[in-house]
Parts: sequence; structure tokens; C-alpha cells
Amino acid sequence: MRQNVGFRGWFYFRQGWSNYLTFFMGAINTLTITYFLAIERYPVLIAIFPNYLQYVLIACSIGVPTIVLVGYAHWKKTAARKAEVDIFYEVNPYFVRVLVNTEMMLEMNLKLNERLLKIQAGKKLSEEESKELSKLLEKISEFTTTRKFRSKDDWNFFTDIDSYHG
Repeated sequence: MRQNVGFRGWFYFRQGWSNYLTFFMGAINTLTITYFLAIERYPVLIAIFPNYLQYVLIACSIGVPTIVLVGYAHWKKTAARKAEVDIFYEVNPYFVRVLVNTEMMLEMNLKLNERLLKIQAGKKLSEEESKELSKLLEKISEFTTTRKFRSKDDWNFFTDIDSYHG
């Protein structure tokens, strides 16, 4: 981790710059430019916004709730956010790996718990149940030993999860 100090600093710098500094500077810039280049030149608009401070207060009181609603719609009501998440998973092998590992562990745990409950109830596992568990273990073992981060194995598993369970 120490070898990446420069890149980590660069990452944090970019996050602070793009998420915070440019946000506030952009808002101030937009309000200033629209007032002094547009509103100040039209008497009708000056009647509505007699000075810069009143313009900022009115614009913020209308703009902030509108922007919140647009953000809410983006996250909750449109397909835009889903597309972003899909792209994020497509390009980030670490997150896909975690998702795939979780899916495999969940399936294995469910199968094992089913078998353990049966054994605890005093029943024996059938030959078919034992073979099914062994087959699942082989599939997971083979998959985890042959995949690489740079390959598309995890992504293919993720996008075609039903064929894995087949």
C-alpha cells in the first residue's frame, strides 16, 4: 500500500476537486454569470430579481428542490442508474469477483445446510444428494482455480448465472 501513496493522493485530490470544489465553484459561477449577463440586461427580469442576493435566494429556493427531485428520479425512477451500475460492474473485476464469490458461497451454504438438517433429523443422505454436493464442489473448485482477474470468467459467470447452476 505504501508504494501507491502518490496515486492514492492523486485519487483523493481528484475526488475533492470534482465532488466538492467544482460543485461550489460551478454553482457560484452559474449564478454570477446568469445574473450579470442575462438578468441585469433585461428590465423585466430586474423587476423580478432587483439585486444579486435576491436572485441567489430565489434561484436556490427553486433550484435546490428541483435538483433534489431530478437526483431522486435518477436514482429511483429511471433506468439511468441501473445502466451506470451495469457499466461499473463491467469494468471493475474486483466487484464482480466479490459478487460471484458470494453467489457461489450462498449456493454451497444452502446445499450444505439442507444436508446437515437432514443428517440432524437422523436421515441418511441419498447417493444422488452426495453426488450433487460433490459435483457442486468440483464446479466451484475448478472455476476458482482457473479464473483470472484479467479474464472475463467472473463476468461471464455473473451474466450467465443460470447455466452455472444447471
